[in-house]
Amino acid sequence: MRAAGGGDPAGASPLAGGLDRGTCMGSERMEMRKRQMAAAPETPGAPPTQHPVGDRGSNACCFCWCCCCSCSCLTVRNQEDQRPRRASQELRAEDLPACEDSPAPTLEEVHAWAQSFDKLMITPAGRNAFREFLRTEFSEDNMLFWMACEELKKEANKGMIEEKARIIYEDYISILSPKEVSLDSRVREVINRNMLEPSQHIFDDAQLQIYTLMHRDSYPRFMNSALYKDLLQSLSEKSVEA
Repeated sequence: MRAAGGGDPAGASPLAGGLDRGTCMGSERMEMRKRQMAAAPETPGAPPTQHPVGDRGSNACCFCWCCCCSCSCLTVRNQEDQRPRRASQELRAEDLPACEDSPAPTLEEVHAWAQSFDKLMITPAGRNAFREFLRTEFSEDNMLFWMACEELKKEANKGMIEEKARIIYEDYISILSPKEVSLDSRVREVINRNMLEPSQHIFDDAQLQIYTLMHRDSYPRFMNSALYKDLLQSLSEKSVEA
């Protein structure tokens, strides 16, 4: 017969002990189950796990599921996207018309170029030298447009006038052209209206604007350029030797 107040020597009830042992055993079972699931191979024939990438899949590379990665796959893809763009720029550079045929300028002619822009532009040698300078400033299209307008003025055949006017418009007037020249909106509106029935003088106002732009903006820099000074010095030295 137990004394009053007596109980389990450990001071814990059988129910509490059972709960503790059950909880431990349950935790062990769950841990073992997790290990088995992690170690178990995939069932043969089962489809691989699919990753929900949505619309980003087309932008992701072979190892990444996000579209913001900067791995080598995206670098190669960006380089491939730029190849056609670079090729088109090289083709445009190759398609530029050759310089005009002209004899070498004399010392007197080169000195005359410094007197006025008109004297520079009136001779093929002057236009060639100025055009070479414009190429270094990436503004050669201004000269090409001016020269194309000069050629259009010489045309008498109506069909050829329309064809040349269309080509000039697409190359130098259209806002979609990489060779577009800088013109104000008034001149553009007049050209757009007159393109329905173009004449030899459809671009006269535009040609004058570009001529004035070259005169005020590019001509002073050309006169101070190494290109002009080297040419002048070379001709001066040849004149002294002669």
